[in-house]
Parts: sequence; C-alpha cells; structure tokens
Amino acid sequence: MRPDLTDWAARLNNKPPDVLVIGGGATGLGVAVQAALEGRRVVLVEARDFASGTSSRSTKLLHGGVRYLAQGRIALVRQALQERAVVLGLAPHLAQPLPFVVAESNPLRWALTLLGLKLYQWLAGSLSLGKTQAIGPAAMRQILPALASAFAGVRYWDGQFDDARLALALAQTARDAGAELRNHTRVTGLSAHGQGWQIELQDELSGARAVLQAPCVVNAAGVWVDEVRRRVDGQPASLRPLVRPSQGVHLVVSRQTLPLREAVLVPRTQDGRVLFAVPWLGATVIGTTDTPREDAPLEPRPLAAELQFLLQQTQRSLGVLLAPEQVLSVWVGLRPLVEAGPASAEPTAALSREHLIVREAQGLLTVTGGKWTTYRAMAQEVMAALVAAGDLPAPARKAQTAHHRLWGAPPASAVSLQDAPGPHLLGSVQPDAGADKVGDLAHLGMGLTQAMVRHSARHEWAVTVEDMLARRWRALFLDARAAKAMAPQVARLLEQETGIDPQLPQFLALCDQYTMDSRDTLESLQSRSAAAAEPAAAPHPRSMENTT
Repeated sequence: MRPDLTDWAARLNNKPPDVLVIGGGATGLGVAVQAALEGRRVVLVEARDFASGTSSRSTKLLHGGVRYLAQGRIALVRQALQERAVVLGLAPHLAQPLPFVVAESNPLRWALTLLGLKLYQWLAGSLSLGKTQAIGPAAMRQILPALASAFAGVRYWDGQFDDARLALALAQTARDAGAELRNHTRVTGLSAHGQGWQIELQDELSGARAVLQAPCVVNAAGVWVDEVRRRVDGQPASLRPLVRPSQGVHLVVSRQTLPLREAVLVPRTQDGRVLFAVPWLGATVIGTTDTPREDAPLEPRPLAAELQFLLQQTQRSLGVLLAPEQVLSVWVGLRPLVEAGPASAEPTAALSREHLIVREAQGLLTVTGGKWTTYRAMAQEVMAALVAAGDLPAPARKAQTAHHRLWGAPPASAVSLQDAPGPHLLGSVQPDAGADKVGDLAHLGMGLTQAMVRHSARHEWAVTVEDMLARRWRALFLDARAAKAMAPQVARLLEQETGIDPQLPQFLALCDQYTMDSRDTLESLQSRSAAAAEPAAAPHPRSMENTT
C-alpha cells in the first residue's frame, strides 16, 4: 500500500537522509544505488514514475560511442565500452549483446567503416562482444533483401536492453540496500536550512504536501534539471540553462512487417542522418530523429517532418513502405543535451552527449547529460564530487557497483530480448509473480498476467495504468492499440490493490497519441511538412551516437 506522504516524510525526518536525489531516471537511480551501497541514508523522489522521461524512450542500445572515434576521443570510447560490459553482466535478462549490420554503397566507405569498427572492437579488448566481420553483397541480401544495391556490409557488436525495466531493477537494488524511493512525488521548492536543505514535496496523486530535511541534494531530473534549479530559493530569474532539449521519434512495427534478427544501421541517409532498425521484444524499432526544442513537455508529440523522415527512409533504405495501420506505436523522447554556450542555431547533434556535474551551492549538485551506458560511472563521479567538496564525509564502505548484480538478475538468460515479452523479464523474482503468490495467471495480452499486475502494484511501485503498461510492461511502446484494449482490466486490478485512482481515461488518451493517424501517409506528411514553415521543426543532422 502506498504510504501517505505526510506520514512518510515525518518518519524520514526522525532520522534525516544523508542525500536526497531528485529524479528517478537512469542517472538519479544510479546515484541512489551508489550512495546506498556506500552505507549512506538515501531518499529518492520522482515527479512522475521511474524512467518515465528519457530513460524509457531510448533506442534501446547500450553502446560505446562509435562517433567519438572519428573525433580522436579514444579514452571516452574505451570507458563507455567498459561500462557496456559491466551493465551486460549486472542484469543479463535485461541487457544483452546484439549484432549490427552496416551497409555501405561504395568500396572506400566500406573500407573506412570496416577499419573504424575493427578499432571499436579492439578498444573493447577482452570485453568485446563479438568479432567485427566483412559481409559480402550476397550475405547482405539474405539479411535484408532491400539492401541489394549495397556494395558490401560490416557486422559489429554492441548491446541492447529494456531500459524501463533496467531502471526498475536499479530502483529495487537501491531499496534493497536501504534507500527510500517514492514515485509521483514532485519537488516544489528548495531552500537552504541550517547546514543543509529543506525540500518541499507534493504527492501528484493525492495532492498531499510535506517537507523533508537533508544536508545534500542531487538534482538528477534529466531534461528538467533547469526547472528544478529555478525552484531553489534565491535563484535569479535569468538563470542560465544547462540543458538544451532534443527530440527523438521512434516507430514500432511488427516483426512480420520488418523481419530482422540483427540490428541494421544505415550510416548515411539521403540527408546525412543515421537510421536504426532494431529487433526488440518481438517487434522492430525504427529511429530516430534529432530535433531541437525550446520547451520540455512531459509527452512530446512527433512533428510531421520527423514522421516524414522516418517513413521515407524506411521505404528508401529498408525497402518497406509503411501504411499507418502497420505502425504499432509512435513514441517520442527528449534528450538532455549539455548546453555548451548561449542558445544559438547550433544543431543539437553537435552538442555534448557527455554529462555535466555542477555544484550549485553547498550541498547542492546538479548532474545532467550523459547516456544510459555510463550511468554507473556518472553516479560514482557525483558521490565523489560531494565528498571532494566537503558536503559529505568519506563513505563508510566502498560500493562495488561493478560487481553488485541488480535486483532479479539470474545467472544467465536463456531468452533473447529480441523475443516477445514474458515472465522471463522478471528474472529470478519470476516465481514471486506466480498464481500461488499473488493470484490469477489469466493472461491480459502481450504476455502479461493478472498475477504480474498485482505483483507490480505490491512490489514495483505501480499505481497508474501508465506505470504498468508503459514501463512495468512495455505494451504502450510495442503496440498502443493492444495496450488500450488491455487497459480497463489492468485499471481494475491496480485499483483493487492500491485503492488509488489508476487514471484510466488519461491512459486511453495517451494510447491515441501513440497511435499513428490514418492520414499520416508519406504523401500527406510531405504536404503537411511543406506547408509548415517552422524552422525548429526540421530535424538536424544526426550522428551514430545520438541514440539515447
């Protein structure tokens, strides 16, 4: 049962936490795990749900950063490749190796791609996931017949994962180490108080308000860190932003529509961008775009120009002309790109994907940027920065986060993340969601059972239908129409378990937003894009790195 916010805060204030973390995405959850395993008292609050922002809307790739090779940033690539291997070992049921095929159209580009990806493998050393290989035209036609015009290809290896469930595994790991975590709880104000901070909170489901005390606060709100910074008492109205949001759109189609067993990377589309097609959880994900935004809405919508780009390049590069009804889901995420200077017309692809740590005041740190692959290294840096500044004492013990397997991690996984979702995604805790534990095994659709819904309400902080069908189970991201059909039964089960309004009407409306409009044919989008003379709507050139 979800505790009342006032009672929860009163209990915590009896023995205030050492660190309060704002934001339940990959970065904030990583900090919570790091701090808790160091033996510190940790509280994390998330305004919506864990991983509800950027951290559930990635291209599902754990990668080392191929584009940094061309920039000569070898050390950065090597670190990311090391972190990739760590994540794959921490949760093998949620993060696994994946082969990629890159098609090239002429001998020189093919040779350069092969050389670069050989270097990528070499930098991984003993942590390499597989051998980089040249692929001839005949083999390329077997992988994807539409690429018959390609001169040749290259196969290399990176990783893929279920981002939202990996975030949930981090949350459960932090809780198991003693952290207190609460979703749907917004920070409405921050003010200096004695030797620390007073944090004003509001429960977004009940409206209840409370205040917590903590000597240190870590602002890890992702693309919304500047919004949190503006809530700090005494901040100037002209506060310079740290983040420039960039929007990425993805389409999901059935495996029958685009049958892949390996990911396909088209390195140069007609306008110089990159296109991915990734087999994931029984479907195929196609993406992505990189469009700058001045705002950061909770549920950004795709622009006509972005949909046009994805549909057009899917036809040209992958040989599939998609009808609206073949697109099972359209989802959009915002990336928190580090703002290097004053706002300008600089393409967002040129901004940093690396993270930034800023000490705003005594005991107040902001961390933003980065990518999923390096969440653990970012968390280590954040906690080390607090110690170096004298905001926290040295840790009572060393956190072995590289070896501390995440909650639910089995010794190995026999089921591929390319396959349809099922109970295996719960890992070693799968028996806890069985009928003998929490009720009926009746199926609701897409591998989800009634017992799993009850388990998520009792043990995984699921309160709303969106919590359940967007992130505990990836139904909304895989097939919005199927998610809409499942929603009423899920709502009934959640309300029985929690006694809280599961917000069914809001979720049904969200399903419509994730469903491609029947008018969104390639021809109609081309005419709509031509009519919309809006400079910010044109996606900027992308690089191979811009995937999370």
